[in-house]
Amino acid sequence: MVKSARTARVTYRCAECGNEVAKWVGRCPECQAWGTVEERGVAPQRLVAGAPSSQARPIGQVDIESARALPTGVGELDRVLGGGLVPGAVVLLAGEPGVGKSTLLLEVAHQWAATVGRCLYVTGEESAGQVRLRADRTGNLHDEIYLAAESDISAVLGQVDQVRPSMMIIDSVQTMSSPAVDGSPGGVSQVRAVTSGLIAVAKERNLPVVLVGHVTKDGSVAGPRVLEHLVDVVLQFEGDRHSSLRLLRGIKNRYGAADEVGCFELRDDGIVGVPDPSGLFLNRRDQDVTGCAITVVVEGKRPLLGEVQALVTPTSLPAPRRAVSGLDSARVAMIMAVLEKRGRVPSGNKDVFTATVGGMRLTEPAVDLAVALAVASAALDHPLPHDLVVVGEVGLSGELRRVTGVGRRLSEAARLGYTRALVPPDSGKLPKETRALVANDLGEALKLLKLKQ
Repeated sequence: MVKSARTARVTYRCAECGNEVAKWVGRCPECQAWGTVEERGVAPQRLVAGAPSSQARPIGQVDIESARALPTGVGELDRVLGGGLVPGAVVLLAGEPGVGKSTLLLEVAHQWAATVGRCLYVTGEESAGQVRLRADRTGNLHDEIYLAAESDISAVLGQVDQVRPSMMIIDSVQTMSSPAVDGSPGGVSQVRAVTSGLIAVAKERNLPVVLVGHVTKDGSVAGPRVLEHLVDVVLQFEGDRHSSLRLLRGIKNRYGAADEVGCFELRDDGIVGVPDPSGLFLNRRDQDVTGCAITVVVEGKRPLLGEVQALVTPTSLPAPRRAVSGLDSARVAMIMAVLEKRGRVPSGNKDVFTATVGGMRLTEPAVDLAVALAVASAALDHPLPHDLVVVGEVGLSGELRRVTGVGRRLSEAARLGYTRALVPPDSGKLPKETRALVANDLGEALKLLKLKQ
């Protein structure tokens, strides 16, 4: 008996990059990923029309009430989501271990149960007793929160049929497994199968589902890249374990803006939103201090004040030390070179330490001028005015370049009492309460602040 070419031929495709190979291999020759090559059958060469699952209608007649977002009761989360959870939406919340993902979701479950309806919390990493202890400690007990310790996706779907929740939380998707798919929990095939099953249930029942995801060493979401394409919303929960501040960033959002940021403070008794977080990144002073510069960055659509500190000390070492915390080390090195060449502020034979306050990470080009002035202030032992904010990008020739949203940044600074601002030229309309100092280049900025030797 001779088999047809269609039934005899089998292909193998990498789940990460889509590369096809003639036979199975343990490592993809294209992207070098291990365990991602899977068997794929040959797709039919000709498609046959089938019965439509629903009748097509003019777009103006489609009901939109069923797709309106429901507030979760956690204001900072709703800000990032674009108003709340949309029925049938699948949200992936990723973050490092210990950053507070489970604590945040317990707070979300409590607020949802108190305002909307029943919530099913499925834990695959901890026992039900451990989650109950955390709920006791953070004050998130509610009769409408149902807790289940399951790691089999079939059992989870059975819990959904029995409990009939209005929202479900899965902690975490890497611990779930499907008996219909080979592979260990957390593997590429298992994660994809589990996620696809949960998405199907969410869309069929208009059930919002929140998935907790692990991250890799470089901070990206663990598992196949297709996981981020399947879900509707991807959120990144991040923060320094030595700081109480936590930032929730939107990476992908089919229902709203993907550049919003929510701020939280992790406490012993739970997690709370911080609607006005600028004060967390500042050391408020009534007197001038050397080596400190205040700037304004924009996280998403939210302006935040941050403080850059610098320390410049003589050294006897042949190679002076350069230490950076909370800033881009390559950009700081570039700014120091421009400062020495264009601003005539020597630092080549001195140790230079630069850092931010409150665990804030400043990588925006608008921080360049603050870094330059903080280092110059520390090197010359001359303080900057305590009511001054500086905003601007520094070029290699020493020119100051304008940045976006200067007016919005300075309005936030003026609200917190900073009435003077050093800005590049052509920065647009500025707030009336702000006295602007305009500098064309770094040398002129140093002269305005009396930082010239």
